[in-house]
Amino acid sequence: MAALWWVIGAFVLAGLEVFALNLVFGTLVVGALAGALAALLGGDFTVQAITASVVSLVGLAVVRPVLVKRFKVEGRFTATGTAGNVGRPARVLAEVSELGGRVKLQGEEWSARSADPAAVFPEGATVHVVAIDGATAVVAAPATNTHPPTNASTDLPTDPAAGSSPSAPRPPEG
Repeated sequence: MAALWWVIGAFVLAGLEVFALNLVFGTLVVGALAGALAALLGGDFTVQAITASVVSLVGLAVVRPVLVKRFKVEGRFTATGTAGNVGRPARVLAEVSELGGRVKLQGEEWSARSADPAAVFPEGATVHVVAIDGATAVVAAPATNTHPPTNASTDLPTDPAAGSSPSAPRPPEG
């Protein structure tokens, strides 16, 4: 009868592992099954508990780290939420400067501001998101911008060689 309780406990822990997916409850499942085996072999409750504890601790300390390292997929995590928008292109809907503006990002309209205080992006320009600040997309010029940012004070294109706009694309050297 004691083995049945260990098996029921193993099933409960397995159910928790399905939701957690971190292999902690999985190692405890193996420990509970070891306790059930000890019960089937005639061990008293103390032997069963010690067996389950030792197997669980060995699993947590030795086996789990190896499995986590083995199954971890480096560099393939997908950023979600606002972090998923960083690095994405956006289209300017209303002129964007350091004071504000509007962009279309992933099909949604966002408030935006320029990362470079000297840059102004005209309507229709393509920009890329460098950060999300609350509900505001902080944008800069992409490397191949067809609409370069303009100087806010003179409305003339900025001169990247003069260093007035560090986010603007640099002309090819050569």
